Amino acid sequence: MGNESQRGAGLWSTLFVLLVVGFIALVTVKVLPLYLNQMKITAAIKDIAQNGGLHGADDPDSIHEGLQRHWDIDDIEGLDPRDVKVVREQDSLHMAYDYEARARLFYNVYVVIHFQDDRPIVGGRQGF
Repeated sequence: MGNESQRGAGLWSTLFVLLVVGFIALVTVKVLPLYLNQMKITAAIKDIAQNGGLHGADDPDSIHEGLQRHWDIDDIEGLDPRDVKVVREQDSLHMAYDYEARARLFYNVYVVIHFQDDRPIVGGRQGF
């Protein structure tokens, strides 16, 4: 049998692994609130879209007021309810939004995430 010895990870490889894990943790901590906020936006728009008739689906101002109530209750940031467009297409109404959320990692390095959605409004008619 030979004189083979086993060695563990060296100082530099351990430091490299810790730096990678730390960077991933930093990005996760900074980006997670953006996705949680997006989940609240999606839930609010889904509620208004599914219950369109209850929120005045024919009137964009009523839709925006319903969205504002959700924004106030859920403390939604990053997108103003008025930036959610109520779009008329043929015989249907849609709510659409398109925005970027930014999180500062360090110094002048940011993570930018682009969110967009287009959801039909149930019960929405053309006449507005």
